[in-house]
Amino acid sequence: MLITRMEGRIVTALFEDSRAIQMDMEEEGASSLGNIYVGKVKNIAKNINSAFVEFGDRQMAYYSLSDNPVHNFAMQGRQGSLKPGDDIIIQISRDAVKTKDPVATANLSFTGRYCVLTCQKSQITFSSKINSQPWKEMILQRLKPYKEKEWGVIVRTNAWDAPPERIIEELQLLKSQFQGVMEAGAHRTSGSLLFQAALPYIGRLRDTYSQNMEEILTDDPEIYGQIKEYLSVYQREDLEKLRLYSDPMVSLGKVYQLEKAMEEALSRHVWLRSGGYLVIDPTESMTVIDVNTGKYTGRKNLHDTIMKINLEAAGEISRQLRLRNLSGIIVVDFIDMESEEDKKLLLKTLSAYCLADPVKTTVVDITKLNLVEITRKKIRRPLYEQAGKRR
Repeated sequence: MLITRMEGRIVTALFEDSRAIQMDMEEEGASSLGNIYVGKVKNIAKNINSAFVEFGDRQMAYYSLSDNPVHNFAMQGRQGSLKPGDDIIIQISRDAVKTKDPVATANLSFTGRYCVLTCQKSQITFSSKINSQPWKEMILQRLKPYKEKEWGVIVRTNAWDAPPERIIEELQLLKSQFQGVMEAGAHRTSGSLLFQAALPYIGRLRDTYSQNMEEILTDDPEIYGQIKEYLSVYQREDLEKLRLYSDPMVSLGKVYQLEKAMEEALSRHVWLRSGGYLVIDPTESMTVIDVNTGKYTGRKNLHDTIMKINLEAAGEISRQLRLRNLSGIIVVDFIDMESEEDKKLLLKTLSAYCLADPVKTTVVDITKLNLVEITRKKIRRPLYEQAGKRR
């Protein structure tokens, strides 16, 4: 993982086999994602069963009443339906995207390296990527004495093989954060910030699967100090992976060709090694990806040519979704296939690639028009918006 400054912003890039698989470019303090506030209800829109809540410095957030049937009223003892003028404790669960306001939720969550504490949910659940039932049963029994009825726990992928004592220690810390927020919310004024989420690059570091992390590299002494402080307290096992790059002759960005990687991540066309290519077009409602044969000159028959390009495209599409942080509805027009077996193989291959994405990505199905439907959870802005590009 590389963290550096470029064009006045902080760039975080995750490299695998010398290729960027995830990139973010953010201004310091620009995002309120994960922050918890005392918000004031300004308006109830009954036609869309939603409210608009003012938080922070007169910012407005969308608050779904369907998704939030129970509210965290700041006034102790207050219950019932939401009314304009109410002060409620909210968390920003999704960044503002284009013309859409940020999304707020009453289901407060406190994220750690190993687990997530979620209020308004009472179960202990596990990441779908943890498959060992005996391990899950063991951790379940270890965590039960520490869980309270007001909140639940999601055990994250990084908890796998971690000492149970470390998981319990982190859970106790998250519990104290939750209690502190709820206590402070009853006494703070409307608009107040109750909880500051981790810096974006700290969050990326926390959320990356630890066993795959080989090195954490930055050329900024301030960023280095912040990461070192975080690792020393919360992620001690990765402290030795942190390195400060200090070559005055060649910048870190030049060594890893960050500008070129960013340019490619913002390009409409993506070439495949076979000579085929992708055309990626984000629109207001969805992202459309077209797969083309391009310069492919293989000597195999047409069927094998189509399958080779489609399967290669499946791997590259899963990488591009993560690299560009494309989310919502994604529709892919693969090269047409006649065989049902070929279609099943393509969907299976694409699904397997998407499992590596830390953001929930679901391959839905293939339509009668041979279009593959994918959904990817919306959390942060896509890379092209972060970079100030338009589509």
